[in-house]
Amino acid sequence: MGLDLQGARILLTGASSGIGAALAPMLAQRGATLALVARRRPELEAVLEECQEDAPDSRMWLHDLDDVEGSVALAAEIWAEAGPLDAVIHNAAMPKRRHVAKVSVDDLDQTMRVNFFSPVRMTMALLPRMLERGRGQFVFVSSFGGRAGIPAETAYCASKFALCGWAEAMQIDLWDSPLEFRLVIPGPVDTDIWERPGSDQAHYDGPLTPPAEVAEGIVALMEGDTFEAYLPDLKAVAEFKTSDPDAYLAGAADMARQAEANPG
Repeated sequence: MGLDLQGARILLTGASSGIGAALAPMLAQRGATLALVARRRPELEAVLEECQEDAPDSRMWLHDLDDVEGSVALAAEIWAEAGPLDAVIHNAAMPKRRHVAKVSVDDLDQTMRVNFFSPVRMTMALLPRMLERGRGQFVFVSSFGGRAGIPAETAYCASKFALCGWAEAMQIDLWDSPLEFRLVIPGPVDTDIWERPGSDQAHYDGPLTPPAEVAEGIVALMEGDTFEAYLPDLKAVAEFKTSDPDAYLAGAADMARQAEANPG
């Protein structure tokens, strides 16, 4: 089990920065050809240029996953133009840090479109093709916020919990199929997700994991034979939350109170 990256054709969303920008060249160095998707042209062009040093047939597509129907059409376009895909890595995401009392319907809808509906609809569009082909791998990059609630991140957590649930149930439904599924649970990572406009200041102010470290973990997960990886390993925290949810919730609420009392 596991994907042989040599000669693989891989669609990667969120490729212009953060985890995606670190991951794309690693995949290219291992012999994969990339179909890179992101919103920002200059940043995406720089990542593509780096990938083409090892994978000259790699290409880029500019697209905003806020457009769900456009995401579905894009998946079909890439399959047709870049060749049958061996893997799809759903990495793109947007933050939404805002107290639940201030979250608007538009905030919720946009977060769900980018973080859940677009990746899932793209998966649904490509699934029959991969089943017919008899091989393929889907990689879902969720978040620790998909395993445990985070203060002032209701919309974000909702989208990431949904993505975890989709990936797990999909793996169960297709357990006996030739396809493979991987679920990535990143913790706090040093990306621009902390500074993007449209979100309040984060309560968390602890250490951040370098994107390259997470990217290396994703490569290992794709090449290996396990379903899920916490990067960095916060599995014990998730298990504590599951074993004693009241204690976890009380601790998270206390963290939020302290952050609000001492902003910055």
